[in-house]
Amino acid sequence: MAELFARDYTGAPFQLFGTAHLVVLGMVLLVNLYIVSVRRKFTELDKHRTRNTLAIILLLNETAWHAWNYLTGQWTIQTMLPLHLCSVLVFVSAYMLIKRSYAIYEFAYFLGIGGAIQALLTPDAGIYGFPHFRFFQGIISHGGIVTAAIYMTVVEGYRPYWRSLRTVAVWGNIYMLLVGLINWLLGSNYLFIARKPDTPSLIDLLGPWPWYILSLELVALALCLLLYLPYALKDWRINTQMAA
Repeated sequence: MAELFARDYTGAPFQLFGTAHLVVLGMVLLVNLYIVSVRRKFTELDKHRTRNTLAIILLLNETAWHAWNYLTGQWTIQTMLPLHLCSVLVFVSAYMLIKRSYAIYEFAYFLGIGGAIQALLTPDAGIYGFPHFRFFQGIISHGGIVTAAIYMTVVEGYRPYWRSLRTVAVWGNIYMLLVGLINWLLGSNYLFIARKPDTPSLIDLLGPWPWYILSLELVALALCLLLYLPYALKDWRINTQMAA
């Protein structure tokens, strides 16, 4: 059992799109498809319990992640502050679920779904393959972020608007500038804007530093527009019908 929480794991390393990776991706997909399929059957009590359960899972999983890093001597201020996009989204998504916050939902929808799906597809798991704690912790964290946003969309009836794109873009860039200052002060690499991550990721395809940051902005914009496309088409169809 201790081996499953060991810092120097001697089991099989994480294998990108290996059997274990594909299985857990399938499980995340099935959970969200189930929520979509039964969305109209949720009572108010069901909604309350689901929101709280998702929030608790996110927070307990993140707490376990910090505890594991501390107990294995890996917790440092340069790496473990909750400043990476998905780390922030864990906490704000939990707040969104508990408080039913639309202001947070805008960020959870665009940045949560777009960012966490990329992290699910290319996890920063390194040597920690199945069944190590780190393998499951990353999947639960990023899968929970995606599920929280999808739940608020299909069950609670929240949706983004064009103004949501502007809000996310403006505050997202302000946040990146603040994190850049923190990186400069601490010698850290939060948001991976000081240098590329050590493990393979999408960033490797986007050019050298600092140009990949601009490429990331363009990729993020494209993902946000893609996520908004269903609503743009729906609004266009409604406006066309009203004008006819």
